[in-house]
Amino acid sequence: MKHLSLLLCLVGAWTLTPLPAHADDPAPKTDTPVATPETPAAAAEPEAPKLTQEQAKAEMEAKNKEIPEYLGGSYVWQIKDGGDDGWTVNLHNLNEFRTNNLWIMIAAMLVFIMHLGFAMVESGLTRAKNTVNILFKNTLIPCIGLIMYAICGWLIMYPGGNWIIDGVFAFGFGIGGGLKGDEAANSPTYNAGYTVWTDFLYQGMFAATCATIVSGAMVERVKLLPFLIFTVFFVGILYPITGSWKWGGGWLADLGFIDFAGSTLVHAVGGAGALAGAMILGPRIGKYAKDGTVQPIPGHSMPLATIGVFLLWFGWFGFNGGSELSANPSGVSYVLVTTALAAAGGGISAAAITWTLGGKPDLSMTLNGILAGLVGITAGPDIPSWIGAFVICGIIPGIIVYFAVLFIDKLKIDDPVGAISVHGVCGIYGTLACAFSGGFNAKQFGIQAIGAGACFATAFLFAYVVFMVLKVTMGLRVSHDEEIEGLDLGEHDASAYPDFQQTYIKSYHAREI
Repeated sequence: MKHLSLLLCLVGAWTLTPLPAHADDPAPKTDTPVATPETPAAAAEPEAPKLTQEQAKAEMEAKNKEIPEYLGGSYVWQIKDGGDDGWTVNLHNLNEFRTNNLWIMIAAMLVFIMHLGFAMVESGLTRAKNTVNILFKNTLIPCIGLIMYAICGWLIMYPGGNWIIDGVFAFGFGIGGGLKGDEAANSPTYNAGYTVWTDFLYQGMFAATCATIVSGAMVERVKLLPFLIFTVFFVGILYPITGSWKWGGGWLADLGFIDFAGSTLVHAVGGAGALAGAMILGPRIGKYAKDGTVQPIPGHSMPLATIGVFLLWFGWFGFNGGSELSANPSGVSYVLVTTALAAAGGGISAAAITWTLGGKPDLSMTLNGILAGLVGITAGPDIPSWIGAFVICGIIPGIIVYFAVLFIDKLKIDDPVGAISVHGVCGIYGTLACAFSGGFNAKQFGIQAIGAGACFATAFLFAYVVFMVLKVTMGLRVSHDEEIEGLDLGEHDASAYPDFQQTYIKSYHAREI
């Protein structure tokens, strides 16, 4: 009761703490002044004529000549196509543009580091005999992901006006507007925060993480080539489609769905694919006894797993902080703080619950608690107070992931690294938590539930169909003997730990598991 009272006090303090404005909130209302004899109503200004491209270009060149010499490197007038509204001539602060663009490039590099983090977590939490296989997959996933995103994923996800089914599905090839030397694509005319290349690189790093999440739930028994083929379709088609529904201006964006950096669009989608893959593959040999009891299969290197989680935590500052899509000081700094506090809350609560219920503190569950907090805050790091970030988006996901792992095991779904629980379950929870902004918003909760449910179900069905086709045509699971011997030798004829491998293999053959 003492602990429950403390939690209720923290939740109460969160709900009473003023919240920062959210990007999706409407602008505050202001009183419209009433015309009086002393303050006559302003006469309606005539509508400005629409400019052609040639007229806008001439106006731009004239205005740029008027910029003082000492401001010549800081400001520039540029033209932009306004579609039906004609061309416009806009003044841009180049120093601000350069700063914004630099931060998004740095954020892209931080997200790239997360691929190393995933590789360390997956290899550390599994057996030594499969290390090379796991590292190989996590090396090729970002390679395949970036290429597929460049080929078609980019224009599926951000179609602009090129929808095939309005708000639902689009298709295209290449990096839209991305021609080397194209002034419009590499200046504030494209976006006040970044060039087209920076935009593509940042979003491409996000895309590849989805397939990495799926990989974690299928390790130690999936064939290499079929999984890599799955990655091509999952990153190149499915992830961009569901992403377009919100970030590409699709039907979820019109509905008012909130997902700042991807609790649903990245993590829950990846968790759905992980669930489909783990269900079709079945559990590892020896994971469940004949009487149904769970037989723990410990990972071979907790140092590697710990390094991986800290790399992911570090990279998450780019994942969430970069999603501000500018170097706005107050916006970025606040998102970094809530991200850090949520991770801390998840780690603390996961450690506490394993210590309390299990008698001993569990490191692997604590590490997953940190990741659960990070996933939980990702949908709305700009929404809660700092206490709300710590409690609602940190402590609670850290508890949820513990029970989710136990529940998944009871269903006999073997997830060696807890990917379904961390990314799928906590991704959905984090999305729903956006409705708890200073109090429960039932309408927003419904919108969040629709968005999370639609994306999760679509990703699950897509992954299930692709995996079943691969299972029927190529086979999805390695042989019994190869699984016992280890995928390092079976798939790669190599070993991560050559001096240790032979002894390790002999012991497993002797146990016949």
